[in-house]
Amino acid sequence: MNRRDELGVHPGLLKALNEQVKIHLGGLHSAECILYSVDFARIEAMQRSGKWEEAGEELADIARKLEKAGAEAVVLCTNTMHKVAFRMEETIAVPFLHLAQVTADRITGDSVGKVLLLGTKYTMEEDFFFNRLTAAGLDVYIPDKDEREEINRIIFQELCLGKIRESSQQKVRDIIKVYKEKYEIEAVILGCTELEQLFREGEELGVRLYDTTEIHIKAAADFMLGG
Repeated sequence: MNRRDELGVHPGLLKALNEQVKIHLGGLHSAECILYSVDFARIEAMQRSGKWEEAGEELADIARKLEKAGAEAVVLCTNTMHKVAFRMEETIAVPFLHLAQVTADRITGDSVGKVLLLGTKYTMEEDFFFNRLTAAGLDVYIPDKDEREEINRIIFQELCLGKIRESSQQKVRDIIKVYKEKYEIEAVILGCTELEQLFREGEELGVRLYDTTEIHIKAAADFMLGG
């Protein structure tokens, strides 16, 4: 392994990256990373108050520090904060592995056309994620306003706090079912780190699930391994 990476990521995601590297290299290999963990409470407060420019400057400063420390690529392991990813991209000289782009590449590579995008209200309602997907040729649907508000509530008031409620699991399944039947979506993009908690492994929903976190981790591992 000859490349280093950066992850702003909780330990579970770092473990997943280590596992990806070990799958490819075997033995005692693990991911060589420079880790910068950001206080989520502060970032969430900026989101809520609309201080996106301030948040972008903070993340751009972090990206500069990581590059200076020797990172050969930067990965921002949060879907919502890709709203200001352009500030990081224009600040550093090393590659920035954009989560929406690697997700679009993966889905189009599977010859999937119609997708439902789920995430925080910022990810669903604004264009920073949506445009990357449509530019890749995907036909992207987002839930209705009331559904977006409910999904956002589930993420911030339940999943981010470690609460997994059956009623919320069923609500999201019902939303997926509606879009599958009405618009014939082929896949659902889980565009939030927390959303995968709502689904059981091997669960049959009649559509493919694309977990952006998993896709991002594999893209980072591929870069680190020179793939």
